[in-house]
Amino acid sequence: MNIIIDTHIFLWALSDPSKISDVKRSALEDLSNTIYVSAVSIAELMIKASLEKLRIDFDPVLMANESGFVLLDFSAEAALLLKDMPFHHKDPFDRMLIAQSITDNYPIMTEDPKIALYNCQVL
Repeated sequence: MNIIIDTHIFLWALSDPSKISDVKRSALEDLSNTIYVSAVSIAELMIKASLEKLRIDFDPVLMANESGFVLLDFSAEAALLLKDMPFHHKDPFDRMLIAQSITDNYPIMTEDPKIALYNCQVL
């Protein structure tokens, strides 16, 4: 299965995997799954770090690669969905992850209940 992980799941996987449920952690560790970290999540981390809302003292690209995650670019096709997407969720980064999930037909692993309001599969 191909899975996009939400930014907080990525951070938890790196810093405190105990925050991730056993079921989700099992999916992350299952070698038959491809776990994607979106470029959107990397952008979110860097913007929040630049605004001093989050301290990032590591290279998230390097950490994603070392953790066995695959980086996923954000496409122009996914961006097109943002125009007509309902505003159940106001966070632009989450909206982009949702659009990416819909376009690529990959589920999102998240703890954010608002994401389930969209036409995407949520783990």
